[in-house]
Amino acid sequence: MSARIGIVSFPGSLDERDGARAVRLAGAEAVDLWHGSDSLEGVDAIVIPGGFSYGDYLRCGAIARFAPVMASVVEAARGGMPVLGICNGFQILCESHLLPGALIRNAGQRFVCRDQRVRVESNRTVWTSQFEEGEEITIPLKNGEGNFVADEATLDMLEGEGRVVLRYAGGNPNGSMRDIAGITNESGTIMGLMPHPEHAVEPGYGPDGPMGPRTGTDGMRFFTSALSSLLSRA
Repeated sequence: MSARIGIVSFPGSLDERDGARAVRLAGAEAVDLWHGSDSLEGVDAIVIPGGFSYGDYLRCGAIARFAPVMASVVEAARGGMPVLGICNGFQILCESHLLPGALIRNAGQRFVCRDQRVRVESNRTVWTSQFEEGEEITIPLKNGEGNFVADEATLDMLEGEGRVVLRYAGGNPNGSMRDIAGITNESGTIMGLMPHPEHAVEPGYGPDGPMGPRTGTDGMRFFTSALSSLLSRA
């Protein structure tokens, strides 16, 4: 039995093909989900990719939150379906109130594009179960509005409940509070992160790694973690 993972496309999405390729390389079936349809096509999990949904007009993710597909995504996510939001997808999850906080303009008002080290703070999620806590990995980062903010009570709650999943290492690229690069919901099924794991899943196309230039594949384990979780439920 093959797990089916949906990849949502909005006007302005630009990483949906990369997300679909990562899903296929992990061993699952990638299913295209269109923003104008409320059907989730019977998928087992969902990836909301990066890009500039609806041109980032009004506010990043604010318009996408009202797309027909998102009504179904929100309902499914609240029912326990695993959902991963990457970059703009993270912004959409926050705008949809599936995750707390918000993403604002980077400190310094500059777009950042680089290979970024992050520390895995929690492997108690559907998407990070194959990592070791405290492990440092390298995956690409590219954003202009990746500065995670929340009030102190929310930040303390995320820290206290172990819901900070990833933290920037080797310098904070965008000013995110407490160096937060990724968070999860209470049950560990919904995760948002600013770096792009789908760009580090195949030798020759990712960051530099232990085996040499462009050999880094640290992003793959986000997808194989989810696949393992889905197959264990089948």
